[in-house]
Amino acid sequence: MKSARGILRFRPARTIGATFLALGLLGSELASAGTCDSGQVDLRWENGKARFAIELADTFDERAKGLMFRTKMARYSGMLFVYPEPSSVTFWMKNTLIPLDMIFLDKTGLVTRVHEKASPQSLATIPGGDNVLAVLEINGGLSRRLGIVVGAQMRHAAFDQKAAVWPCK
Repeated sequence: MKSARGILRFRPARTIGATFLALGLLGSELASAGTCDSGQVDLRWENGKARFAIELADTFDERAKGLMFRTKMARYSGMLFVYPEPSSVTFWMKNTLIPLDMIFLDKTGLVTRVHEKASPQSLATIPGGDNVLAVLEINGGLSRRLGIVVGAQMRHAAFDQKAAVWPCK
């Protein structure tokens, strides 16, 4: 079977199941299409969408504490770290007890890097790159299961809506 982009590839059943689960969780998006809630983020990419309930870490102290000392996090939850301006950011997992995926975003809400399954309690630094405005931390392995990749777009009020790749309405 061919598509406009070449050969269509079929996803394994577990990926399809995860996609349907994510889409099922987005059912309420139709009712609130285009709106932004500070307690959630929406992500979209070529073959999918996801919504996460988030805690916002937009002060120095909140960003410094992050998700440290937590033993669990609901599946479609996370923390959105927002910086005052785009910069070079680096993370570590010293006091973080659960594996995390880190999704790095530029000032427009475009995903520029995805770091999968950061190891709990590791002192290794995780570079996010330059010009990072926000970082979404979610449960480790979830970005791969859902298919979140570089180039995905995030919708949230933290981004300048005039420059956002996916603005709130």
